Amino acid sequence: MRPTFEELLAGWITRQRWFAGKGRAITELAVETATPLPLRGPAESRHSDVAGSSRTTDDESTLPVTVRHLIITVRQESRTDRYQLFLGFRPELPQRLNHVAIGPTDDGVAYDAVHDAEVTGLLLGGIAGEDEIGPLRFHRMPGVEIDTSPRSLVLGAEQSNTSLVYGDRYICKLFRKIVPGVNPELEIVSALAERGSPHIAKPYGWIETDVAGENTTLAFTQEFLPTACDGWALALTSVRDLYGSLAGTDAGDAGGDFAAESHRLGVATAHLHKEMAAAFPTGAIEAPEVKRMVEGFRRRLESAIAEVPELAAHAGEAHEAFDRLADVEHPIPVQRVHGDYHLGQVMRTPSEWVVLDFEGEPGQPLGERRALDSPLRDVAGMLRSFEYAARHLLFDHPDPRRLAPRAAEWAARNRAAFLAGYSAGGGGIRGDDAVLLRALELSKAAYEVVYEARNRPAWLPIPLAAFTGPGA
Repeated sequence: MRPTFEELLAGWITRQRWFAGKGRAITELAVETATPLPLRGPAESRHSDVAGSSRTTDDESTLPVTVRHLIITVRQESRTDRYQLFLGFRPELPQRLNHVAIGPTDDGVAYDAVHDAEVTGLLLGGIAGEDEIGPLRFHRMPGVEIDTSPRSLVLGAEQSNTSLVYGDRYICKLFRKIVPGVNPELEIVSALAERGSPHIAKPYGWIETDVAGENTTLAFTQEFLPTACDGWALALTSVRDLYGSLAGTDAGDAGGDFAAESHRLGVATAHLHKEMAAAFPTGAIEAPEVKRMVEGFRRRLESAIAEVPELAAHAGEAHEAFDRLADVEHPIPVQRVHGDYHLGQVMRTPSEWVVLDFEGEPGQPLGERRALDSPLRDVAGMLRSFEYAARHLLFDHPDPRRLAPRAAEWAARNRAAFLAGYSAGGGGIRGDDAVLLRALELSKAAYEVVYEARNRPAWLPIPLAAFTGPGA
């Protein structure tokens, strides 16, 4: 007996990198909306048969294809999540699409159509034309022009979303897990673009719909930066150069010293925080709220210790840092922040550092991701990223003990350069700011301890070292 469409989706979705419910059984999957999409795109020889159907010029098949946008609900015990799917249906799949097959249905073989460049032009075209298709609304940023001719390619690195790159011009991010409300990335990048910020990729448009009565962001399209290099890759090149240099060579003399870029990144981060403070409301948390924040840090720490007992030996250092923060009596300024800031979220263009992915931690509720916070949370995230860049290569090295001091030197040098740049850019860290920064770093490290224990046990020494490393 052939499985139902919902059963096919339930079996397929658990194997997708962006599915957030791995490890838990699906108790129910239901299709909430299914919107046929009229095909449009770069292939001029394509012609529509009916709405949502077209004949393609694929060398391997001239069979009709239909495309639908779905929002599904997935229930796993007491948890319910929504996901968006961009599905194609063909009588049979050409070979190039076999790897994204979902299975046979009454409407043909279903497949993940984000991988089909013959049909993904309808997303870019819809934004360019500011279309409205059923419940889906496509929007183009005011004053921009969009070339709809480039074909798409799926980026393979992302886990929580799917991004389509159109030629070397545009990148369209599909938010796979749907949370009712405006995505912080659309909100923040749009506001910063209006202020002419040089630290963002130019926005071109977005797709939205109503979910649970709220205007909800489905996708966001920005300028693609083909000549840029992400900060993580640049940092690792520097670390490798240091590891490969002669014994006795310090980090400042190694061929790939990264400290100047870390300083520039610190300046850019401070400027970005100023721009965000100007674009959105700001505030301050008073001493009682600071104490509640500290209690949250303590709960995270105790939860981490319960899961990773090795952390218990370092609990004293953490509680001491939290105690110092609890004693702070003056208000702490808060504003909109990035929320998930690290070297993988920044790109170095020929002229500037550009910051990406302002949606915050995808696993957190939307209200928390949009909440005001200390900008030092972003600073702490970047400092933790320097530690990871410096140390994670040791685990595959034949002589990690010899290189451990060099890793510590690289991390310390680049941390100091970033903080100096942040201060030079107007984001000075003085007095009690350092107390807050240390507490934020250790809270972040407690989260990392749990993550590494679950996913990469060999890397557990990296976050554990935070409790006896810089700032201790």
